[in-house]
Amino acid sequence: MADRRLQVFHTVARLLSFTKAAETLHMTQPAVTFQVRQLEEHFNTRLFDRTHNRISLTEAGHCVFQYADRIFDLYSEMENAVREMTGDISGVVMIGASTTIAEYMLPALLGDFRQKYPEVNVRLKVSNTEGIVHMVENNGIDLGVVEAPVLNKNLVVDVCRMDHLVAIVPKNHPLAGQKKVKIAELLKHPYICREEGSGTREVIAEYLNACNININEVSICMELGSPEAVKGAVEAGMGVSIVSRATINKELQLGTLVALTLDPNLERPFSFVHQKQKFRHRAMDELLDFAQKYCLTHQDM
Repeated sequence: MADRRLQVFHTVARLLSFTKAAETLHMTQPAVTFQVRQLEEHFNTRLFDRTHNRISLTEAGHCVFQYADRIFDLYSEMENAVREMTGDISGVVMIGASTTIAEYMLPALLGDFRQKYPEVNVRLKVSNTEGIVHMVENNGIDLGVVEAPVLNKNLVVDVCRMDHLVAIVPKNHPLAGQKKVKIAELLKHPYICREEGSGTREVIAEYLNACNININEVSICMELGSPEAVKGAVEAGMGVSIVSRATINKELQLGTLVALTLDPNLERPFSFVHQKQKFRHRAMDELLDFAQKYCLTHQDM
C-alpha cells in the first residue's frame, strides 16, 4: 500500500547507500536509482547530495525521511490493528540464523510454526553471528537468532536457551577414554577452529581468555566454515575441536566421535535479536512468541 518510491527512498536514506539498499530490497541498483529520481521529480528538488561515491541527505531529504518514518510507523500500526480485528496472520517474515542454529535448531521449530501458521512465509538467511547482527542492524532481516553475545545496545536481545559446548576427539584418540578434559590438556593437541566472525569461535576465545590461555599460542591446524566441516576433520584424525553438544548426536550414535565435558564447563546463550521497533508485523510477533515458547519446551533440541 505504501508508495514504493517512498519505501525505496527511506531504505537508501537509512543505509546511505544505493548498493546496500538494492541488496536489502532485492532490486537492481538502476531500479533503486530510478525510484529515487521519480520521487525527486515529484518534489522538484534533490533529496541526496552525491559526491565522490558517497551520498548524504539534503535538507529536503531529511524532511522527507522524518515524515517517511512516521508514515511507515502508522502504516504498520494500521496493519496490526486490522489483523488483530480479523485474526489474520499472514505475510513474509525474514529470519536470519548463524550456521549452528540454522542447521540443528531451526528446521524443527520452523516446521512446527508452518503447520500452525500456513499463511506465513518464513524466509531464512544463513550467515555467521557477525553477519546476522549486521543484517538486523540494516533491517535486512526481521529477526536474527545468534550464538554469541550481541554488543549493539540499540538492538533487543532475548535469550532463547543455553547451549553446552563440549570437546570432540576421534574414537581412537588418546583422550577418547576420558569423560572430562581440562582445556589446557585438550589444547596440547592440534586444534581445529571455526572461521573469523563465527559466534562459536568468539565464545571459545572468551572462554580461553578467562582460563588465562592466549588463543594466539594455541596450535590451530585448521580454520573451517561450518560445524559439519569441523566434525569431518576431527573424524579424519586431523585434530580436536570444541562444538555445540547439539550438533553431534548422529556422530555419537554412530561412534565416530567422542565427546568430552570441558573443565571448566562451557556454555553460551542462543539469543533472538531484533530492532527496537514500536510497531511490527503481527506475523513477526507471532513467530517470536512461538519460538520463545518452543525453546522452553524443547530444551533438548
